Amino acid sequence: MGALVKASKQDIAILVEEEQARQYLTFLLGGEMFAIGILNIKEIIEHGSLTEVPMMPDFIRGVINLRGAVVPVVDLLARFGRKRAEITRRTCIVIIEVDTDGEKHDVGVVVDAVSEVLEIPAGEIEPAPSFGAKIRADFIQGMGKVNGKFVIILSVNNVLSLDDLAMLEQATGSDMPVMAEQV
Repeated sequence: MGALVKASKQDIAILVEEEQARQYLTFLLGGEMFAIGILNIKEIIEHGSLTEVPMMPDFIRGVINLRGAVVPVVDLLARFGRKRAEITRRTCIVIIEVDTDGEKHDVGVVVDAVSEVLEIPAGEIEPAPSFGAKIRADFIQGMGKVNGKFVIILSVNNVLSLDDLAMLEQATGSDMPVMAEQV
């Protein structure tokens, strides 16, 4: 008879985290499919009214009030050096959590449409290409193969670099008025 193996809570948490780490939220952006690890996603909201912040880079659309917190919203297409995303009925804001030096920051990103949550096995993820992609290679965590097509898996912490987050913090500092409208 086999021995009963007890798994500690820590072992179970590691197994759950490894399982979740292979799950990605996929979304369309400029006609291409992208993905972000599900552990970075906090929520998905309708594209609503934004408050524009003067003198911000083109890729920063503005800020939203998310349950009393000021959250900056980034246009990923503009961040990738393309023209700003066109807002349609399917446009969403994905609230992601970015880790910077041990601190968590919420940032909204504008996407054309959210697709689905996919599980992509580690064996189906190729390293980022050194050329050929329409975005910087350091923005790409890997290329996931799904149904014979590639999905670009974004490196959230590189897309929103430390310099960009510092700029965002200045834009959403304590002198920033809180919007009356709740999302």
